[in-house]
Amino acid sequence: MELPLDHFRLIGVSPSATSEEILRAFQLRLDKTPDDGFTFEVLTHRSELLRFTADLLTDPESRRSYENLLLNGASGLEISSSREVAGLILLWESGSPKEAFKIARKALQPPQTPALGSSREADLTLLAALTARDSAIQEQQRRSYSNAADFLQEGIQLLQRMGKLEEMRKDLEEDLVSLLPYRILDLLSRDLNDLESHKKGLSMLENLIIKRGGLEGNNKSEYANYLNQQEFERFFQQIKPYLTVQEQIDLFLELQKRGSLEAGFLAFLSLTAIGFSRRKPEKLFEARRILKRLNLSGLDSMPLVGCLDLLLADVDQASARFFSSSDENLRDWLDNYSGNKLEAICIFCKNWLENDVLVGYRDIELKEVDLDTWFEDREIQEFIETLEKKSNKTPFKSNIQNNQINKVFSTTEDFESSLDDERKLPWPGGIKPEFEKLNEVENESNEERFINKPVTFYRYLIEKIAELKFSFGEFLKDKEIFSKSPYLIYLYAFLILFSFGLGIGFLRNNPKESIQDEAFENKSLTSLDNNQELIKNDLDQVIQKKPSNELKSINFDLVANKPFEAEELTKASPSLDEIKQLINVWLLNKSNYLAGKSEINLSKIVKKGLIKRTIEERQNDIKKGIYKEINSQIRKIDLQSQTSSRIVVLVELDYSEKSINNSGELLNEISFNPLKIKYILGFSNKAWKLADFVSGL
Repeated sequence: MELPLDHFRLIGVSPSATSEEILRAFQLRLDKTPDDGFTFEVLTHRSELLRFTADLLTDPESRRSYENLLLNGASGLEISSSREVAGLILLWESGSPKEAFKIARKALQPPQTPALGSSREADLTLLAALTARDSAIQEQQRRSYSNAADFLQEGIQLLQRMGKLEEMRKDLEEDLVSLLPYRILDLLSRDLNDLESHKKGLSMLENLIIKRGGLEGNNKSEYANYLNQQEFERFFQQIKPYLTVQEQIDLFLELQKRGSLEAGFLAFLSLTAIGFSRRKPEKLFEARRILKRLNLSGLDSMPLVGCLDLLLADVDQASARFFSSSDENLRDWLDNYSGNKLEAICIFCKNWLENDVLVGYRDIELKEVDLDTWFEDREIQEFIETLEKKSNKTPFKSNIQNNQINKVFSTTEDFESSLDDERKLPWPGGIKPEFEKLNEVENESNEERFINKPVTFYRYLIEKIAELKFSFGEFLKDKEIFSKSPYLIYLYAFLILFSFGLGIGFLRNNPKESIQDEAFENKSLTSLDNNQELIKNDLDQVIQKKPSNELKSINFDLVANKPFEAEELTKASPSLDEIKQLINVWLLNKSNYLAGKSEINLSKIVKKGLIKRTIEERQNDIKKGIYKEINSQIRKIDLQSQTSSRIVVLVELDYSEKSINNSGELLNEISFNPLKIKYILGFSNKAWKLADFVSGL
């Protein structure tokens, strides 16, 4: 047999070694005899081979002749069959366990299979086991974990076939089990063109997680002794970026079917990622359904669902979700946000997508999220329009037409103001992504911006949807009134004409399930056709309904149209009557201000964001040459929730509103009896202040 090594490697010296160095190495090798269980016979043969090599290399003539052979291309050593196993031991000791294992494995197979029970069989089997393990270690050091596993598997199979060395076989099996995470990493990190390796790695990953009892590790499996939950989580975070977004969706959905709640949440994130990055809004519906069905302890899903609602152009629903959050830090941040609340929600959504959703996928490299590009996408617009048509809602682009969508922040000043609030945003885990400034927009008057620039998409949504809901009230939310009735066109035109400018964000939050949800879930509209006559009658009643003349005004006296004095509410736990008093002051001052009778100065009891919205509403009315006469009276007030920093009350109002032009001509009149509103109060600067309201509950 020819061994793939020379005399220098066999004894363990370099070709330039002196005779003294060779003799010293020879003595060390003799003294360091393997004690792994080899027979005396094979160890004797090993010593004889070492002595022969030492004699050859220390004799000048013999060494010179041997070196000439090497220079002429000679390679390998011829070993007699009686000393074959001893030669393989020396090959193993020289640092070539893989070559030694391959030769030993071949020698144990027919037709070279040694006699059953012979010393040769025992020595070859032991050598095969030792070289298989050392080969695996060598491959691990080179980070070739899959190759390392192959050597272990071959060694295990060989020992099983030979029926020997059971304890050593168990050691190899344990090594193979502990190597599994590294094998998976090796296979999945390869180029995607290596489809077989990637597919094998995916299968092994799924089997590993299933055996562990899901991502949570609920089962005590064979991996528990070396891969605890913390170690597994670190491994999984390392492996995740080597999977495509679709591979992660398939994996997590399968694990969710098997009862893993964490996999369900990761499936929600993956579906959101593919929906946003690939412009597939239908995936956002699927993600939302999964999240709503999850019951993860400690998870506040409201702002996450709200982000999906925002991406699907349902601003009312998004606002309602955010203000229904159980996270006090998030609610306080929203309450104290200086600008439009929609801007705050957009900031939260943008950062959530960048830092929690669009990361950890092999095929997604979206470094910055641009919500405007999302809404400008024609496929997104067509999808939302289709949903709205199916739901009989106002078309997505009905009044935008071919205009492009502006940025959320129309000026640099708006953006810089928003940054002050963004820095206070309570990001999960303390993560605060950096913002890059948007390009500065030329300063223009509001009128020039409206004429010469596209309508800002977000502001358009919040105003127009609010106007429709204000005009239809509870009837619009609970009934699908857009049927084939001939009254529809006239009614819709009437609303658009006369309700424009009724206030940014008024009745803008709708906590009920959005109509888009119903459309996506393919709820049948046949009931609408069956009850078309009934809906037609309801529409007639809405059109013909006259405002009530018996509505009473607020129970406060005015002297020369002077606004009622606002007093701070400083009690730690105010009564319902005191809260009612505060809301009444707000309603009275707001109605006087919108009627042009006084200025609004409620900073003691109302947060500046709400005051700013009211001022914007009045400025819009002035441009249109109108003013509003509003009468409202609280019928009922109930406490919904209360903490040390937040109070939520539900209020029923008798409400009427008239829109009148500067010539005194009545343009429009509406009334609600009752109008249901949720008022939210926040505690800041040692006083309770009205922070926001959600209308149309």
